[in-house]
Amino acid sequence: MSGSGPEDAVVDDGTGVPGPEYGQTWVYESIFGALPGVDVPERVALAIQFSLFEAGVLVLAAVYGLWDGAVAGTVAVFVATSGSVEMLRISRHVRRADPPEAYERLLFGSSIEVVLGVLAFVALVTYLFVLDPRSARPLVTELLGPEPPLAATYLTLLVLWDVCYRIGTGWWASVAALWRSASYRFSPEQTRSLARADLETLGFGLLQLLLVPFLLDHTLLLVAVVGHVLAVATVTSLSLVVLYRRTEGDAGITNLSP
Repeated sequence: MSGSGPEDAVVDDGTGVPGPEYGQTWVYESIFGALPGVDVPERVALAIQFSLFEAGVLVLAAVYGLWDGAVAGTVAVFVATSGSVEMLRISRHVRRADPPEAYERLLFGSSIEVVLGVLAFVALVTYLFVLDPRSARPLVTELLGPEPPLAATYLTLLVLWDVCYRIGTGWWASVAALWRSASYRFSPEQTRSLARADLETLGFGLLQLLLVPFLLDHTLLLVAVVGHVLAVATVTSLSLVVLYRRTEGDAGITNLSP
């Protein structure tokens, strides 16, 4: 690899797989890599993420007596943290396969997962504070009481953004995977790594069904979450089918011309 600047540096994470370069990472990965003087192992970073959010949920539940909301909050924190785990596992499997640069740029460097996350979050906030208050049992009231405390509301929105970002990432990973499988041929070894990445995407989509019990009285959100999971499962499954059907017998990659 040419270049000697920090933006060109490649770091080995101890698994034998080169670490990501800037511009070829999830935004989640770039944030940690861009912090000067910060070199936190993945497991420690994930533990910190879960512990800080969960501590906030429990402390605020104790202070304001929001224990019903604490259960939903804990599940949401678990889903968000699991999303971080899956993002790291997906990226590791993809990079191990050494796929075409165009696919890596599309998946990691486009930041489209952030756009999808923002769209999902804005739609959720619009529902929670405009449409849902007209219902008999608003979700915000169920979780935070009739007069939501400022700190609890802030933490709730922060956790919900984290969940929405992971949802956007899962959707983009599945769409990019289908494009990759339809556009390129891979060796059996590459296919195995990319298939594992797709299975991680599928698994995280199914994990989001843990949110369903808290949405049973909120039909629009229920349909949105279940519909999202079904869409990710369908697109990712199709990607896997196409990926295996187009696997090459040799180690090359063939870029199919349009």
